[in-house]
Amino acid sequence: MNDLGRMSSEEFKASTKNKIILVLDNIRSLNNVGSAFRTADAFLLEAIYLCGVTGTPPNKDIAKTALGATETVTWKYFKTTQEAVDLLKAEGYFIASVEQAKNSVMLNQFQKPDKQIAFIFGNEVYGVEQPIINQSDVCIEIPQFGSKHSFNVSVSMGIVLWEVLR
Repeated sequence: MNDLGRMSSEEFKASTKNKIILVLDNIRSLNNVGSAFRTADAFLLEAIYLCGVTGTPPNKDIAKTALGATETVTWKYFKTTQEAVDLLKAEGYFIASVEQAKNSVMLNQFQKPDKQIAFIFGNEVYGVEQPIINQSDVCIEIPQFGSKHSFNVSVSMGIVLWEVLR
């Protein structure tokens, strides 16, 4: 790690974070949850909110893909995604659901607001819950060009965060 110039866990915890929270809306795959932690660490995010059926640490399947990021990234569990969104709205976060939906904004056309933001990523089969989409400030869609109509949720997280933070 020293050769790569990476932070220690202590340095990570003490560092100033990007004002972004990932909200995982009923993510079933523990590997996807682990990937979310690892991605949140890589992009120096403020936190991850785990909602509904989304698994939580400690868990060996999450740890397998998180590679230690469950020890660096702050996380909270909410029984429902609605509870997380209510808290985020009360704290002044801009709410962005990442989903293919009517009136969605393509990621390459999205203008990040100059305030803290929460990105909501939905269930691998059903996506972000419709009531959550309805309460979002924006719905962001990732442009796609092939025959498939979706990316894996952990891939989507990486694409969105790279685009927003580059």
